[in-house]
Amino acid sequence: MVLNKSLTYVILAAITLVPWNATAVNSYSLSNLLHKPKLNELADLAENLLVKSLLEITQGKNQQALNTVDELIHKIPNFKLAYLVRGDLLTAQAQHLQAFGNAGINKPDAVKDLQAEARARIERYLSNENLDKLPKLLLAPSEQQSHIIVVDTDKSRLYLYKNNGGSLSYVADYYVTVGKNGVNKQVEGDKRTPIGVYFTKPKLTQPLADMYGEGAYPLNYPNEWDSRYKRSGYGIWLHGTPSNTYSRPPNASDGCVVLTNQDIKTLAPILQAGNTPVIIANNLKWIDADSSESEKQSLQIAINDWLKDWKSQNTPQYLSHYSQSFSASGINFQQWSNHKFSVQASKPKVEIALSNVSMFAYPDENRKVVVVNFTQDFKSPSLSNKMQKRQYWIQEGTSWKIIYEGAA
Repeated sequence: MVLNKSLTYVILAAITLVPWNATAVNSYSLSNLLHKPKLNELADLAENLLVKSLLEITQGKNQQALNTVDELIHKIPNFKLAYLVRGDLLTAQAQHLQAFGNAGINKPDAVKDLQAEARARIERYLSNENLDKLPKLLLAPSEQQSHIIVVDTDKSRLYLYKNNGGSLSYVADYYVTVGKNGVNKQVEGDKRTPIGVYFTKPKLTQPLADMYGEGAYPLNYPNEWDSRYKRSGYGIWLHGTPSNTYSRPPNASDGCVVLTNQDIKTLAPILQAGNTPVIIANNLKWIDADSSESEKQSLQIAINDWLKDWKSQNTPQYLSHYSQSFSASGINFQQWSNHKFSVQASKPKVEIALSNVSMFAYPDENRKVVVVNFTQDFKSPSLSNKMQKRQYWIQEGTSWKIIYEGAA
């Protein structure tokens, strides 16, 4: 009888926890659940014990499952999802369970939120994703950028990669919360998380409300690409959770990316340095680590040619590297062209060097756009300066063109 109750619970839970279609049935059978890698391979304690309890339920070991959940609650006393599972296990001792979240919570919306969190966490555990692969994006950090963060909003997951002299290696991944209304932020107050390439600023030092938890690290939203499309709003941060809450549902923020307090503290040494790239994407695809090398080399050649033509002061050739759709600080291509012809009319001798070059593909399904950052050292008879510069390169046909340029 206990075994039947357990199986009923797991089947109902499985229907709730995964998209129940033909693919899901093939990918997420109970046998798969029972034959995943050892639990100690998981980095996240919450998911480790949560999945362990579900495995024990599938084997009819309800008391062991209850002990596991109690251990989880003891270690993370504000983990609401654990209390939901515990309530169901206690109810299973006395009655037949009707649904995931059958016991303990009478608010349907609250149960749905916890179901969504369970789905995100367990799908990550069940995933066959190869962690020696990389997101299908051009990710080429500079020497000064020790780590890269990539957020997959569709999976409620933040991935951390280490820069090893230009090659990236997986470090860890973390459960996250994004906007209440999803992604593709457009206007202030829409409670959506932006999609794009952003960079962190150091931790805010002013006193913050408890809802931000262990700290908040602003992102440079709206960035230059957002401004081009007149996206509004502000205050998009990476931050923690309230003191009485371990984690929030997958879609619960006002647009920020929210981690547990434990995870935001783990990331603090990286985030505090500032200028950490944060690429926020939806429904990431994965590729072998060396698959983006040809695209990187193609763009690097275009940058080198642009620099060579600038140094030569061959204005028409230099301008050929700019898109007709170029705009920056209210200046369109024709105005930029007129300005450059005026400045370079006397063909002054210039020395220009680029260093700390980084390239990050914009997560845009409709076109190829790459954000290029570098330190520019410029010297001419009348000017000498060193500045941080940012360009957006867009692929037009088979050629790369600059569509934005300005100070970073």
